[in-house]
Amino acid sequence: MSEQIRVWKVLLVLLLSMTSGAVILMALGNNAPSAGAFCLSSYYNLLPAEAALSSRARQHPDRWERIEVFYSGTRVGDINWLASLSGLSNAKDLNCHFIVCNGHGGEDGEIQTTEKWQKQLAARPTKNWYSPNKTIRICIVADTKSSFPTDYQLKRVEALIKSLTRRFDIPQDRIHYPGDISE
Repeated sequence: MSEQIRVWKVLLVLLLSMTSGAVILMALGNNAPSAGAFCLSSYYNLLPAEAALSSRARQHPDRWERIEVFYSGTRVGDINWLASLSGLSNAKDLNCHFIVCNGHGGEDGEIQTTEKWQKQLAARPTKNWYSPNKTIRICIVADTKSSFPTDYQLKRVEALIKSLTRRFDIPQDRIHYPGDISE
């Protein structure tokens, strides 16, 4: 008789724990947990990084020799917002080829291509950066003081770089990352 009572208690505890777990998951709904990287459905809803490589201009295999990854220095942004912040009248004038959004302006991990990439144009040298005109510039929306790159952004930059190095045969030693991102 005591064994039957124990079986009922175990079943009751199991039922209560499953019900409370289901209620918690339904309360979360489609909102991803703040960690983000563990919500695979949101990650897989993004276009593949390979899709960002297409451009209106013809791509030559020897056009690009280097990749530089840098931060926007802002907490929020997408292609249009970064252009207006930079004092540019048009997003066509942004000085990078790709922008990887952080969820504040564009979807977290979304890769946006700029006009420079679409036309296969070189980025202009700036006071903080000077590199050959065969460098692909990737901007990660983050300021690294109060907003750091998200897991999505890092995974998407990694996928984008893998696609770029494969397409343009760029060696790993010609990829420059910000100091806090390891290869």
